[in-house]
Amino acid sequence: MTRTAPRRKEATHERIVQAAARAIRRSGYSGTGVADIMKEAGLTHGGFYAHFESREAMLAEAADRAGAESVALSAKIAAAAAPEQALQALMQAYLSDEHLQNPELGCPMAALGSEMPRQAPEVRRAATRRIKEMIDLVARQAPDWGQPGAHERALVSVAAMVGTLVLARAVDDPKLCNALRTAALSHFTPSND
Repeated sequence: MTRTAPRRKEATHERIVQAAARAIRRSGYSGTGVADIMKEAGLTHGGFYAHFESREAMLAEAADRAGAESVALSAKIAAAAAPEQALQALMQAYLSDEHLQNPELGCPMAALGSEMPRQAPEVRRAATRRIKEMIDLVARQAPDWGQPGAHERALVSVAAMVGTLVLARAVDDPKLCNALRTAALSHFTPSND
């Protein structure tokens, strides 16, 4: 019986972190309450402190999970494409209608970036680690990976992807939303001239 209790606690912890990772991307850090997350995970509010020292500890794990999911999905997309098309495939998926319309399943940088400066250090640390991973992933897809300037171009590419998605989600004009994403893709996609 002692072997099943830790496994059950780990599974419950996993459900809470998964619910929190979705919730922060959907509602933001300030819009994510412990009671709501516990309810979404199918648990009572009272069990929260058996899993986390504080709300910030849960948010840090949620930020880490959301970032890990985003990087893993981007890596999968890049790996499925031909090497010379990996960066383009990654950017197209990032700026897609599906990603635009489903922030709770997408990149936490685009969903939460403006809130990050006001978060606890452990939350910012988790997010920073995953942002660095995304930059490194983008850099590895570039044809000039390892060459001078490649990392800087990856920084610009990630900043443009995130910024474009933030603006596309912010506007209430569908034409402008699409124009933003199309412009970013055409700017970063090599021409076939």
